[in-house]
Amino acid sequence: MSAIRPSLVIVGAGPRGTGLLERIAANAPELYGSSGEGVGGSGGSWDGSEGLDIHLVDPYPPGGGRIWREAQSPLLWMNSEAQDVTMFTDETVDMAGPVREGPTLHEWAALDGRVFADRQRQGTYMRWVYEQTVAALPPGIRVHHHARRALRVVGPREGRQQVWLEGRPRPLLADLVVLTLGHLDAELDQEQRELAAYARAHDLVHLPPDFTADSDLSALAPGEPVLVRGFGLAFVDLMVLLTEGRGGRYETGPDGELTYLASGREPVLHVGSRRGVPYHSKIGYDWTGERPPLPRFFGPGEVDALLARPGGFDFRRDVWPLVEKELGFAHYHRLFTAHPERTEMAWTDFEEKYAAGDSAEIQALVASAVPDTADRFDPAALDHPLDGVRHASYDELQDGLRAYIEGDLTRRHDSSHSADMAVFLGLLSVYGQLVRLGDIGSWWHGFFSYLASGPPGPRLRQMLALSRAGVLRFLGAGMTVSASDGVFRAGSAGVPGEYVEARALVEARLPHPTVERTRDSLLRELYAEGAAATPEGLLAVDPADGRVLDRSGTPHPRRFALGPHTDARGSGAFTRPRTGGPAFRQNDATARAALAFLRALSCRAAA
Repeated sequence: MSAIRPSLVIVGAGPRGTGLLERIAANAPELYGSSGEGVGGSGGSWDGSEGLDIHLVDPYPPGGGRIWREAQSPLLWMNSEAQDVTMFTDETVDMAGPVREGPTLHEWAALDGRVFADRQRQGTYMRWVYEQTVAALPPGIRVHHHARRALRVVGPREGRQQVWLEGRPRPLLADLVVLTLGHLDAELDQEQRELAAYARAHDLVHLPPDFTADSDLSALAPGEPVLVRGFGLAFVDLMVLLTEGRGGRYETGPDGELTYLASGREPVLHVGSRRGVPYHSKIGYDWTGERPPLPRFFGPGEVDALLARPGGFDFRRDVWPLVEKELGFAHYHRLFTAHPERTEMAWTDFEEKYAAGDSAEIQALVASAVPDTADRFDPAALDHPLDGVRHASYDELQDGLRAYIEGDLTRRHDSSHSADMAVFLGLLSVYGQLVRLGDIGSWWHGFFSYLASGPPGPRLRQMLALSRAGVLRFLGAGMTVSASDGVFRAGSAGVPGEYVEARALVEARLPHPTVERTRDSLLRELYAEGAAATPEGLLAVDPADGRVLDRSGTPHPRRFALGPHTDARGSGAFTRPRTGGPAFRQNDATARAALAFLRALSCRAAA
């Protein structure tokens, strides 16, 4: 009787699943080769003849998956420059496996590196990466794609797992299962259920949090007011699909100002949020000169100390002060070294006092050494830019918001403010460290996205043109939403006592699925059967290799998970070249653990 081929099931074939597969291909020659020597004490008893079956389970095409699939509107752009997108490792990634270099998106597609490519192009790049990865697998490792949804995983800790697929009468048998599920849908929370019920009862339109490219926007009627809650990247997609997507177009005048020419099919969008402003524009200049030496105040040593605390740690009390000091250091290092004429102290003196100072002492130091408040790093002001700003009317607020956006665009494209880019580099450094701390709550991720992951500058210019054309109206900060008298009503702190009414409400943000509220039945059942979750509802995994933890903290020997549904979520499945991408490090660790387990299993079976 021939031996049963070892089997690995990867649920999710988007960028994270593809990245894991790439690391399997890179590590297989070392860990899953033809010689059994030195693996699990097996000696030379295994010759690799059993091979390996890898089953990719995803209803969407491998490579891009759902979010980056090629079948979506060409109007939707990536949020990163083409030169900042790669699926390949380099020597900056701290990992045990080998580096396998490959082209960035702009190199592969022969694009200008500063271009924001459309998501269709990224999907094509991802498909190519997937195909190249499959071709690079050693002989005997076969990949099978199942264009179905995985419904549940069952099986004993010490035995083969059963992965049940939608529409398939028998399960896939797996020696190991890795969940690379990506972004998930969520059941509605209490507020959303109440708003949805009110909409049904009064014949209104309510679109809950969703991936905008998948939303049915046909119910948003031309010329009708639509309340939009959320001013991040989901709103940008909504704005594009309801304007250019309905036949509108832009013209550039002799003075360079953009004008929007409406098709007449657009609704009127009234947008607001907690901050009341869009995410900061992407920075529009290149870095030159010396980089800030990071990490300085928040590195591996500080993370080790936090993890070693017997009583755990609190993010705001114990972590944020270190993060704030690190970001401030990056800011002032750049200001003092690149723009010394705007400072009143030698950098060496400032650095020494900054390093030794507490929060109050640093504030006094900055006040004495940096005369212009616009040159100071103030994270509280950054996070709440409209605090205390009031307007007499919504018309007056429109002028104020347009001035704010114009000022942001100017600053983010002016290298005399290159301390902003230094803060961006600091944010990347900090994110790489914070991954080790697990679930630190949602505030940090929102703050990071607001500062470091905003829209391309051209999108904000389009936003201004739409505002001037009357297609887009700003509601301001502290947005409130209520439902009464047969309509939705929105107000804000920016115009006290005033409200805008509409028969349509769109929640322009991604779903926030916890393990209890996710629409993914597989993940929900894992939690019900004893998988551990964090207070924020993320699946708890072993930070070393991604094994799923039970509620006693014990890793499951045959189940792994990677991605944003876990407490080891990185900054993204693909990342900027030469930034040590945490996701690459995690993919490598999981791939090596999986290959070592499967090979040891095969050795024992052969013996």
